[in-house]
Amino acid sequence: MNRLITQRVNSLRAYLQEHGLDAYIFPSTDPHYSEYPPAHWKTREWISGFDGSAGTAVVTQNDAALWTDSRYFLAAEEQLAGTPFRLMKERVEGTPTVAEWLAGVLPPDSRVGIDGWTCSMEDIRAIDTPLFRQHGLRLEVAPNPADALWTDRPPLPDNPVRIQPLEYAGRSVGEKLALIRASLTERQADGLILTALDEIAWTLNLRGTDVHCTPVFVSYLIITPTCCTLYINKVKLTTEVAAHLAESTADVRDYDDITADLQRFNGRRMLLDRRSVNLMLCRALPEGCAVEDTPSPVAMLKAVKCPAEVEGFRRAMLRDGVAMVKFLRWLKPAVQAGGQTELSICRKLDELRGEQALYCGNSFDTIAGYAAHGAIVHYEPTPESDIALRAEGLLLIDSGAQYADGTTDLTRTIALGPVTEEERRDYTLVLKGHIRLARAKFPKGCSGTQLDACARYAMWQEGVNFLHGTGHGVGSCLCVHEGPHQIRMNYMPAPLLPYMTVTNEPGIYRTGRHGVRIENTQLILPCRETEFGTFLQFDPLTLCPIDTTPIDWSMLDREETDWLDQYHQRVYEQLSPLLDDGHRAWLREATRPHTK
Repeated sequence: MNRLITQRVNSLRAYLQEHGLDAYIFPSTDPHYSEYPPAHWKTREWISGFDGSAGTAVVTQNDAALWTDSRYFLAAEEQLAGTPFRLMKERVEGTPTVAEWLAGVLPPDSRVGIDGWTCSMEDIRAIDTPLFRQHGLRLEVAPNPADALWTDRPPLPDNPVRIQPLEYAGRSVGEKLALIRASLTERQADGLILTALDEIAWTLNLRGTDVHCTPVFVSYLIITPTCCTLYINKVKLTTEVAAHLAESTADVRDYDDITADLQRFNGRRMLLDRRSVNLMLCRALPEGCAVEDTPSPVAMLKAVKCPAEVEGFRRAMLRDGVAMVKFLRWLKPAVQAGGQTELSICRKLDELRGEQALYCGNSFDTIAGYAAHGAIVHYEPTPESDIALRAEGLLLIDSGAQYADGTTDLTRTIALGPVTEEERRDYTLVLKGHIRLARAKFPKGCSGTQLDACARYAMWQEGVNFLHGTGHGVGSCLCVHEGPHQIRMNYMPAPLLPYMTVTNEPGIYRTGRHGVRIENTQLILPCRETEFGTFLQFDPLTLCPIDTTPIDWSMLDREETDWLDQYHQRVYEQLSPLLDDGHRAWLREATRPHTK
């Protein structure tokens, strides 16, 4: 693979020279700013070999570098070894930005290319800085070299779209359009451009299979006070879906027609988010169009779940919990018997989830990291990296599923046998962080950043930290990572509101030794009204026992032990009626209250 990447970089350099470019920037995104793009747009992975969900690759005639965040530092080092790329660790002191690095390695008058379909106006601003220009560098929108050089490039997906039933969606398309149009009226706008695939799927009560593990479909949507127009490859629309769109008063146009149609908004006022709408669509708007740069109102509407979606989550968590109990009961005896590997247990978990009603596939590829692999935050085993499991140490399993009525995401770290004192201490610190955040009561409107320290407090007292986010929203049979709210150290202003979902997933990672993460998906609920306002709390949606064997009980206080016992009581009460006698007995033992 490394030789292939070197060949691609050499071909790219010849292409750049032929086209008068001195460097080219490959972001991770597609024209819809997707976290997980369809294979057709994975040009950063194609040129670099790095397959993480976040990163930017840059190639010059004499150098190449790849930027990614802390989730992928270890994985990127492994995948980039032997290639022309060097790793740039984002948000680590001393790491230059893309613009700073280019200013340092390129001579004056150099031309740097970027694809206008896969970058936003905000991306352009981040690169085309005063420093960049002071060094005589010019950023130019240029065709993506992958269009010419990627010989076996996957085609754009043309998979059929399906209807999300109203019993799971909770609101009709008409009701959702009315909410969106109310936002247009409030802002005195004539239209809204939606490019985010999950926002389009949510608005139209449709789902698809164009993106791996994410039930969305490639399209654009324009909403005005009187019209709703979907831009899509029409071959994807079945007769049933076409009738659904017609009933919802949604017009259908070809996917590529959007740039021409934007010309009709001359003299109008349009809402779009320059951080996520691609540059080419922004440029397609006529000069006479007034643009309000604002986050899409759909993101917040989608994030706050309606009653039907909440109930769908609860049903999906029950089925997922049953699959997890069956898996966990099977796991340790199977490892002790021998012959199990990271990949084999992934297959077993997939098999058990596949037995559950309304299962539509995984919500992301299972992360199963044993021992040192657990320290690689987003490690996914491959045939090349797969290792055997032994009846000792820690196994980190981060997994989830797409069900028609909800999406699941949970992490459990399992002691497969004896653990070291360091592993036991780290496990307990992570559990303390998880419980402290799970027990938080907070004013309505808090941002996730204001709560993030709850999950880190115990480990900070020991000089320990983790660099990834602590929590993210989860879609309703949609993206497993959903915004706009997050819980993380760097400032995220989106407020936490009742009936949002958000994960709780602190972790500790010891390079070359082990990793620990414990994650539940939670629902934000009203807690109480006081003279100081409305207070909220978290309610765990995930139903799966937390392994108690690696806990150092002396590190937990009474409130923490009580929370764990109460959580396990809920897990047992809700899952036990759905299990046979053998699995029920195992769960009874796994959720047994701790006696000090």
